[in-house]
Amino acid sequence: MIVFDPSKDAANLDKHGVSLGLGAQMKLDGALIVPSPRADEDRSVAYGLIEDRLFVMVFTARGEDLRVISLRKANARERRQYDAVED
Repeated sequence: MIVFDPSKDAANLDKHGVSLGLGAQMKLDGALIVPSPRADEDRSVAYGLIEDRLFVMVFTARGEDLRVISLRKANARERRQYDAVED
């Protein structure tokens, strides 16, 4: 199950214009998932599609839940890198 902190959701909505709840629509089985390079805890970064648009989601596993930390639309550089890997 996808979970997130409501105050973090409000901050993400202000900063990126996207609710963390939208992360539930990302199909992780088709996403490119890599370890987060900046985390002091075990975090992952998923590059995946939501409604045919590439998004970047930072999350951590908490038991059976996935706790979404950040979600935003991918920038042009990330889209090029994703396309290069997927081709």
